[in-house]
Amino acid sequence: MKILITGAAGFIGSHLTDALLAAGHEIVAVDNLSMGRMENLASAQENDKFSFHKLDVLDYQNLLSCSSGVDCIVHLAAFKIPRYGKAIDTLVINNLGTVNILKVAKELDCKTVIASTSDVYGKSSALPFNEEGDLLIGAPSKPRWSYAVSKMYDEHLALASMDAYGFPVTLLRFFGSYGPRHHLSWWGGPQSVFIDKILRDEVIPIHGDGQQTRSFTYIADTVRGIVAATLKDSANGQVINIGSTREITIEGLARMIHSLIPDAPELRLEFVAYEDVAKNYEDVLRRIPDDSKCFELLGVRSQVSMEEGLKTTIEWQRKELKL
Repeated sequence: MKILITGAAGFIGSHLTDALLAAGHEIVAVDNLSMGRMENLASAQENDKFSFHKLDVLDYQNLLSCSSGVDCIVHLAAFKIPRYGKAIDTLVINNLGTVNILKVAKELDCKTVIASTSDVYGKSSALPFNEEGDLLIGAPSKPRWSYAVSKMYDEHLALASMDAYGFPVTLLRFFGSYGPRHHLSWWGGPQSVFIDKILRDEVIPIHGDGQQTRSFTYIADTVRGIVAATLKDSANGQVINIGSTREITIEGLARMIHSLIPDAPELRLEFVAYEDVAKNYEDVLRRIPDDSKCFELLGVRSQVSMEEGLKTTIEWQRKELKL
């Protein structure tokens, strides 16, 4: 297949690019390089079935121009939770970017796989999160929900487009992907920050009391889910959770990472009040997926243990930071 990937130079996008090239597919990569890095695509650039276009998903005409002959689009480009402000970017980029992708898909009549997020489940207490469950989002005065709202809109728009125009869409809700190439700020997740702080013998900042839970999915497992959803017709028209069902507290994550670094200095934790994290910040207390639909439709289930995945990630991050 000829597959267009947006956000291809990012963490998930670059790993997906490598996996699909290894399987013999042709990849058209799109990224504006605002968060992605060409270094992530180093091996891909050596493959004659790979081409790269530096452009923004808000640029419809150029997006359409580089999409000629594409059989499927995987739309990963997005602006995440506005931890440092810029909620307007989260809403506009995610909205208009997906509008443009779906317009291209309509022109090409091709399948489109769109990355969504576990954040859409919001504050729901119905655990584990099932794709047919209700979504409970906080008040608009809490900017962190702009990401969830933008992705909920993407989901509705994609399914409405399939209904109106007939091309298949698949929506994937990711749960805490991590691994080599993840971003080294909070954008990449708490694990990247925690690893950095421990390697530098600095205090680890824990938001709130650290008892909020998450499930973390090693990148190889996330990519296996995306590949299966891209290639299998069973995913068409579906919303599918992609993630590990192992639940861990954020404090527990910090302690686990510390235990996996043999030469780690003494563990030092600093609990930071939410009001000191961001204005009107609101957190999710628990987050864990129901992965039964992913297994039934795609035959995919998370396989890499946290300990194994974190060891590999720590080794990569140590080299990246030259520590």
